[in-house]
Amino acid sequence: MNFTRWSARLPGTQRRAAARTENTAAATPDRRGESPSPVPAARVEQLTDEGEPIPAVDELPVREVLDRVPALVALVHGTDHRLAYVNDAYTTAFGARPLGEPARDALPELAELGLLPLLDQVLRSGKPRTLKSRKAPDGRSYTFTCTPVAEGDGGGVLVFATDVTDHAEAAERLRASERRQRETAVTLQRSLLPQELEEPDDLRIAATYHPGGTEAAVGGDWYDVITLGGGRTALVIGDVMGRGVRAAAVMGQLRTAVRAYARLDLPPHEVLQLLDGLATEIDANQIATCVYAVHDPNEGRLVYASAGHLPILVRDETGAVQRADEPTGPPLGTGGWMHASGSIALSPGSTAVLYTDGLVERRDEDLDEGIASLERALAGATGTPQVVCDRLVRSAGVTADHDDDVAVLVLQHPARTGPDSDLFRNAALELLGGVEAAPRARAFASGVLTSWRFPTDLHDLGVLATSELVANSLQHGTPPMRLRLRRTDRRLTIEVTDGDDHLPRRRRAEPVDESGRGIAIVATIASAWGSRRTPGGGKAVWCEFLLPKGSR
Repeated sequence: MNFTRWSARLPGTQRRAAARTENTAAATPDRRGESPSPVPAARVEQLTDEGEPIPAVDELPVREVLDRVPALVALVHGTDHRLAYVNDAYTTAFGARPLGEPARDALPELAELGLLPLLDQVLRSGKPRTLKSRKAPDGRSYTFTCTPVAEGDGGGVLVFATDVTDHAEAAERLRASERRQRETAVTLQRSLLPQELEEPDDLRIAATYHPGGTEAAVGGDWYDVITLGGGRTALVIGDVMGRGVRAAAVMGQLRTAVRAYARLDLPPHEVLQLLDGLATEIDANQIATCVYAVHDPNEGRLVYASAGHLPILVRDETGAVQRADEPTGPPLGTGGWMHASGSIALSPGSTAVLYTDGLVERRDEDLDEGIASLERALAGATGTPQVVCDRLVRSAGVTADHDDDVAVLVLQHPARTGPDSDLFRNAALELLGGVEAAPRARAFASGVLTSWRFPTDLHDLGVLATSELVANSLQHGTPPMRLRLRRTDRRLTIEVTDGDDHLPRRRRAEPVDESGRGIAIVATIASAWGSRRTPGGGKAVWCEFLLPKGSR
């Protein structure tokens, strides 16, 4: 095989030959030109006479050059890629190879790497191809470059394999480190999310969280469900801007703070106001979006406040979807904004969806189009909250390699009929008049609890709690006053509202005190009690009793 004929086709040979021609022309004096040579004639003769002339690339023995190249070199010829040559580096790596045999038999390592189809492609197209960082049977990694060469009628392919094992191992170590960091962030993220959702009496709730794909760092999406007592439920979903462990840690702090503020039973906009200040203290450069909503079964509405978050979607019993757009303030951590609360109807049979931007935001699509697609998916989604949740995620095309985190919270206010509806009852009484309001309230409570067929001990406790709450309201509150009794399949709730916004507190009454024991008595006999300010001014004081299994 004449390697000298192919030397001109090795990569870079033609460029070097052209450069050599230009240098020779520049060095040859132009006898017709007027510009004298900058080098004296004697000096030119001296340089010309010194040493042996450097041989041109064309004059170098190609086989000797290729044998000394540290890269692996193999030459195949013809359509069946018969082996014509392998250099010493190739022989050292894979052992001696029989010349004249097809590459499939002579070079089995190339067949294992899937390089034979690439040889066919190079031979047909006449264009070089490169296969980056493939691990060979010898355990090392190589980058293969296949270059076409011309030989008679058949032609061949010159294969260069550069050892990139060090680079491949460094890249794998980097990928392993990134995987460990991502796993740490995902573990932290999941541990900070609620392991089990609280189950309100009047709502059915499901949630899901999907971290971004392996190429995306974990974000700070979170959600939570908080039972406030008195039948009310707080729902929250948020998204911390940023990626990785830092975003997950900030998310954990905000979620903990939301639960603490929720226990104060404040209106949604006041909760966001407190969160806004806290977000600034945690990290002035870290911002987050959040929507906080409260469901009150007595009012059939979802009262909410939004800090730069996406709108809540509500599907009513007819399938119509409504978007809760206003009011929306800036994200948490921006400061200086007075948030406001809005409301949207959540009647029996309705389904509401709270979600983060990973569900609807796409790089090639406007955000409003993503929300509109979610509305269409919600309009046709029926079944349990978990079924609806899964359908929305699938309709949005969320897969394991999704480029952003996704959190979805679905809640349903079921429409109860038949025997199930007997377990959910309401009764209310306007407290008018003076001292006669207390005995009238006791008689009303006694009649209602009897009609609900509660056992005697629970009946008596309910009447006593009603008497104490009404007496406290008559003494310390102002009109209008109202008594409300509500039962679910799990508990009895008694609530008294009045027009005074001073919240009662439990205190220890001295033996000589004539008052101050009402709240202490209620706290002792009830499973839980609490108070809150009402949106229109005034307050509500409530207590609840867990129902025995026989009365459910």
